[in-house]
Amino acid sequence: MLTYLTGWAMALLIWLHVIAAIAWIGESFYFVMLDNSLHPPHEDESKRRGVFGEMWSVHGGGFYHAQKYLVSPPKMPDDLHWSKWKSYATWLSGFSLLTVMYLLQPGTYLIDPSIAHLTPLAAAGAVIAFLAVGWIVYDAACRLLGGNDLVLGVVIAIFVAIACYVSTHLFAPQPAFLIVGAMLGTIMTANVFFMIIPGQRKMVEALARGETPDPLPGKRGKQRSVHNTYFTLPVVFAMLSSHFGMLYAGSASWINLWLAMIAGALIRQYFVLRHTGRQDWKLPAVAAGLFLVVIILVAPAGITRPARAADGPVVKTAAIMPIIEERCSKCHSAHPTLMASAPAGLMFDTPAEVHQHAGLIYQQAVQAKSMPPGNITHITGAERARIAAWYRSGAQ
Repeated sequence: MLTYLTGWAMALLIWLHVIAAIAWIGESFYFVMLDNSLHPPHEDESKRRGVFGEMWSVHGGGFYHAQKYLVSPPKMPDDLHWSKWKSYATWLSGFSLLTVMYLLQPGTYLIDPSIAHLTPLAAAGAVIAFLAVGWIVYDAACRLLGGNDLVLGVVIAIFVAIACYVSTHLFAPQPAFLIVGAMLGTIMTANVFFMIIPGQRKMVEALARGETPDPLPGKRGKQRSVHNTYFTLPVVFAMLSSHFGMLYAGSASWINLWLAMIAGALIRQYFVLRHTGRQDWKLPAVAAGLFLVVIILVAPAGITRPARAADGPVVKTAAIMPIIEERCSKCHSAHPTLMASAPAGLMFDTPAEVHQHAGLIYQQAVQAKSMPPGNITHITGAERARIAAWYRSGAQ
């Protein structure tokens, strides 16, 4: 019963995280679109009131007229919308998931002795440090280089590359990707909490006192908001990376993650420019090229099941069934002992099921070494080699 209730708690927490993230990203994307679609006001009255830009749109059976004041309107509006709670809910639910899935059981999923020999306490502490140091380094870079967006952008890209490298050389492959995404997500929420909202609050308080607000806090908050929009797609990719086990293959998996994140930022830039009326097809083309590079880097030696090599040993499915039962079927089974249900519905209880998923088993257990997650069932190198020999001899 406890396992059943825990499974539901995790499911509901994941659902909350996804709902909050959709709400936050949707609102963020809308305001980026709005900012880049504004036109100078045509009416003299709007100009007199200090309207910086406006946009007319049609949706939901009616017309909308959005106006932006660059610093502040003539007087404080009675009803003022703040964009913050969706961000906080996304981070809090995400950190809760990170805690339940990894920080409370680091020895199970977070640690891979073949990558780094960490104690459970050190691994959990390293995750917390990763999130905190990520924000500190990013914030320092913004304060030092904030006046030059190009240089700052390059520095941030290099910093993310270093983070990808460090994470994949500290943690097990699957959480390593997620932790980089969590670091960027933490930076995004910290931008809202420490920079964007405080800056807006100063402007609102000045207007309430009848003073002209200082535009500098608003400009700083706008810069961090722009950074957030470029972080969004890389974070989403990292959060979904657990579904792409082939990305973890090899010791240079950090390159796969970094290139995919750069591609996500380029795709976001394409849409940002499109809001201004520009269509730069080079951006999605370069992004597609980066993904093609990743696809080539992680391509297995044989996409389909190879024919048995004439001079190689014949390892039949029956010979590897004890390995599958001991190392894989504790999760991938109709009656798993380590999980509430078989992940993705994959079950390896019979030779026929194992034979059917031979390519997937080979890719995940041999090439990517992402299964078992965190090597929870302690599969050995010799056993992985046995599975490889079985696959390469035709998985008969």
